[in-house]
Amino acid sequence: MELDALTLARAQFGANISFHILFPSINIALAWVLLFFKLRYLRTGKQAWMDAYGFWVKIFALSFALGVVSGVTMSFQFGTNWPGYMQTVGNIAGPLLAYEILTAFFLEAGFLGIMLFGRPRVSERVHTFATLLVAFGNSLSAFWIIALNSWMQTPTGFVMKDGRAHVSDWLQVIFNPSMPYRLTHMLLASGLTVAFLLAGLSAYRQLKGDRSAGNGAALKTGVRLAALLIPLQILVGDAHGLNTMEHQPAKLAAIEGVWHTERGAPLLLFALPNADTQRNDYAVGIPHLASLIIKHDLDGEIRGLNEFAQHPPVAKVFWSFRVMVGVGVLMLLTAWFGAWQLRRDAPAALLDRRLLCWLVGMTFAGWVATLAGWYVTEIGRQPWLVTGVLTTAQAAGQATTSMVAGSLLTYLALYAGLLLAYVSVLFHLAKKAAGQADAAVVLQEVQA
Repeated sequence: MELDALTLARAQFGANISFHILFPSINIALAWVLLFFKLRYLRTGKQAWMDAYGFWVKIFALSFALGVVSGVTMSFQFGTNWPGYMQTVGNIAGPLLAYEILTAFFLEAGFLGIMLFGRPRVSERVHTFATLLVAFGNSLSAFWIIALNSWMQTPTGFVMKDGRAHVSDWLQVIFNPSMPYRLTHMLLASGLTVAFLLAGLSAYRQLKGDRSAGNGAALKTGVRLAALLIPLQILVGDAHGLNTMEHQPAKLAAIEGVWHTERGAPLLLFALPNADTQRNDYAVGIPHLASLIIKHDLDGEIRGLNEFAQHPPVAKVFWSFRVMVGVGVLMLLTAWFGAWQLRRDAPAALLDRRLLCWLVGMTFAGWVATLAGWYVTEIGRQPWLVTGVLTTAQAAGQATTSMVAGSLLTYLALYAGLLLAYVSVLFHLAKKAAGQADAAVVLQEVQA
C-alpha cells in the first residue's frame, strides 16, 4: 500500500476514532450502572451499593474527561484533512453534531458536578436525579452520533443541489434504514464493555484481598449483566446483518468472503482472502451455514463481490468481523459460566480463583469487540465516505504527505501514552481500593 497523504489521513482519523470510541463505549452504559447502584442503595439501605457507586464514579469521571478531549481533537480533522466532507454534506452533519452538543453534552456536563461532588451538599433525591440526567445525556449523545454515522452508511431524506446535500426530510435523515440497528447494537456493545470492565476490575480487587460487600456487588452485577446482554447482542447482530444485506450487500459479501455469487455459501471459519485471484486461500468453512444465517435458507443466494463495480478491501473487513465474533463467543462462555457459579445469589467470594484470573484477562474484551465491529462498519463502507454521495478521496484536503505523517506520529505517540496511563490508573485505583477494604475488614475483625 502506498503511503500517500490520503492513506495517512485515513490512518490518522482511524487512530483518532479508535482512541475516542473507547471512552464513550464505557460511559454510555456505566452511567446507567451507577444509577442502578444508587437506586439499589436507596431501596435496600445497604452501604455496599453506595461503596460500589463511590469507586465506579471515579472511573466514569476519568473516562468522561478523556472522551471529551479526544472528541474535540477528532472534530478538528474535518477542517484540516477532510474539508470536502463538510462542503458536501455539512448541511446534514453540522446540525446533527450541534444537536449532540446542545441536547446531550451540555446536559451530562452540567449535572456531572452534582453527580461527582454534590452528594454531601444536596438531597439524595437531587443527587439521584443528577445521575439519571447524566445517564440520559450519554445515551442521547450516542443517539445523535449514531444517527449521523448511520446516515453516512444508508443516506436518505436529502436532495443534491449544486453538489451539496440538502435535507428534504429530517425524520428520514435521523431514522435512516440502518440507524435503529446500529444504535441498538452500539448500546448493547457499551453494556457488554462495562459488564466485563466491572467484572474484571472487581475480580482483580478480590484477588488482591478485597472481601468487601461493595466489590462483591459490583462483580456480580458485571457477570450477570454480561450473561443477560450477550444473547440479546447476538439477536440484534443477526437483524443488523439482514439490514446490511439489504442496504450494503458489498459489505456483507466482504464480511463473508463471497467473491462470486453463490447458493449455499459456507460459513468461513478461517481463510486468507486473495484480492488478486478473487478467491479464499486455505479456506475452512461449514457448508451452507452462511446462507442459512444470512438468508435463513440453506440454499439461499448471496451476491458476490464480482457484482459490484466498487467494493471494500476484503481481508480487513473479513478478519475484523471474525475477531468481533470470536471475542463475543468468549464473552458468552465466560458470562454464562460465571453466572452459573453465582447461581442462587452465591457470594462473589466463592468464585473460583482461576475464573477470577480469567475475568481479569477479559477486562477489556469489550474494547476489542467494539473496535473490531467499528472497523467492519467503517472499512466496509469504502470507497465511500457517504454511500453513493461522496467518496473518501473526494473529501480529502490538500495537506502534504509529510504534514499528515508528522501529525499522525504525534497522535499515535500521545494516544499510546494516554491509553497506558488510563489503564494503569484503573488498576492503581482498584489496588488501592482493595488495600483499603482489606484493612477495614482486618480492623473490624480485631475489634470484634
